[in-house]
Amino acid sequence: MLSTSFFRTGMSRKAAQRTQVIVRHIMNNSANSGASEQPLVLFESQLAARTFKLNRPAKLNSLNVPMIELLQGKIEAWRHSELCGVIWGSGEGRAFCAGGDVENVVRNAADPRTRNKAIEFFNKEFALDYLLSTLDKPYIAIMDGITMGGGVGLSAPASFRVATENTVFAMPETKIGYCPDVGASHYLSRLDGELGTYLALTGDTLKGKAVFEHGLATHFIPSRRVPMLLEGVSTLENPSFEQVNDIIEENSSEPEEPAALSSALVGPVRAALDFAFRHNKVEDIVRDLDALVEHKDASISKWASKTLESLNLRSPTSLKVALRAIRLGKTQSLTEALEMEYKIAAALCNGASPDFQTGVNFVVVEKKKEGRANWSPSVLEDVSDEVVDRFFAENSSYLGSVPEFRYPLTTGKSRNYTQFALPTEAEIRDMVTGTHATGGDTGLTLDELVSSFENLTDQKLGVSAKVKEVAARKCELTDNRDGNRIWLKWIHPSRLPE
Repeated sequence: MLSTSFFRTGMSRKAAQRTQVIVRHIMNNSANSGASEQPLVLFESQLAARTFKLNRPAKLNSLNVPMIELLQGKIEAWRHSELCGVIWGSGEGRAFCAGGDVENVVRNAADPRTRNKAIEFFNKEFALDYLLSTLDKPYIAIMDGITMGGGVGLSAPASFRVATENTVFAMPETKIGYCPDVGASHYLSRLDGELGTYLALTGDTLKGKAVFEHGLATHFIPSRRVPMLLEGVSTLENPSFEQVNDIIEENSSEPEEPAALSSALVGPVRAALDFAFRHNKVEDIVRDLDALVEHKDASISKWASKTLESLNLRSPTSLKVALRAIRLGKTQSLTEALEMEYKIAAALCNGASPDFQTGVNFVVVEKKKEGRANWSPSVLEDVSDEVVDRFFAENSSYLGSVPEFRYPLTTGKSRNYTQFALPTEAEIRDMVTGTHATGGDTGLTLDELVSSFENLTDQKLGVSAKVKEVAARKCELTDNRDGNRIWLKWIHPSRLPE
């Protein structure tokens, strides 16, 4: 195992060189342990590209400590390498990465003698996620398959997050009595409206193109084009981010762009989602969902009923802790969010709630597909503020002995998560209201609004459909001097469909 000093701030070039020696030693030992045993992570050099492929397909590439340590060493070496122009991450089999090895974490946490190993797992995992977020060269994460939990931690920091028709995205931690981590409180809280709150609490999945449409991926390409994409980016010498973006866009083009978004979380359902999940108390969210079950719009009623069923199956403690984390994460840097999530994980390992062990046993060990785990407390009303404070308060008895979160000090800064993605609602709002940096102070028609963003993004796939959906839901038309209703006016606050 790598020395824990590797994660301390102040990582030097000499330290990186020592890390490479350690990594080679680990890989050689793995190779000598048995001819039939496959490496947990496959590393390759392809011209200017440096690639890693998670190679634990039987476990859906779930991360364990050896995988994290191998990745940490290689990423650190590639970051310093002048020969490395692009970093590329993918997974073997039907998953990019389905999460972390929570079964082993829970087993270690249950024994006071090994509890420190459970807490250290989260420190190492989150430190890797942080390092990836500060890379000053293009990093492409291929989300071709299941991308959940720890897989989101590896892909979310990427400057280019590529979804395919096989992508299945989720942060399903509340299903196992845990809470969204790997920076989710930072990333999800910055999604449009309350989509991130919804995903964090329900653990719902997004599939295929919907992952791209909601900004969790920056691009969508057919999986058959992934090898061509790797070949294209690997030929670039000293590639800029814009050059890499252009090559990905070339591979994402389609004969005809669909006129509408593929996601089900659009239109009236999306308005209902933002309305119900705007609250800071889970009980208030449930109250609004209860009322929406009776809504006359069948799509809203069906969605609200399904969402209530999902929330009822989740750990009540996890729901409340997750909601507080999402609200706090909205104003936190990625580092601050990771530190907060590390404390939440450590508090669970130290027994702040029994639900983590209960949930992992129910879902992962016993593999139960139906029913509800025996959560404690079993209902929201019994989860007091004092219980939630166990995970956040500085004087919490469950955090007193937790080691400080350690992460590598890098010269880079976390990149703009939305830079190469579809326009956000906030950007569309600013263009409509005249406060966008590239906009004017005069009114816009819908066609002009769409054209503005198509020009800004160089005709990026999906821009027209995204802008039109947001405008239909968030804007109303106002009169011009001739009495024609053509100018867009932003609606604030959001309105629930009648």
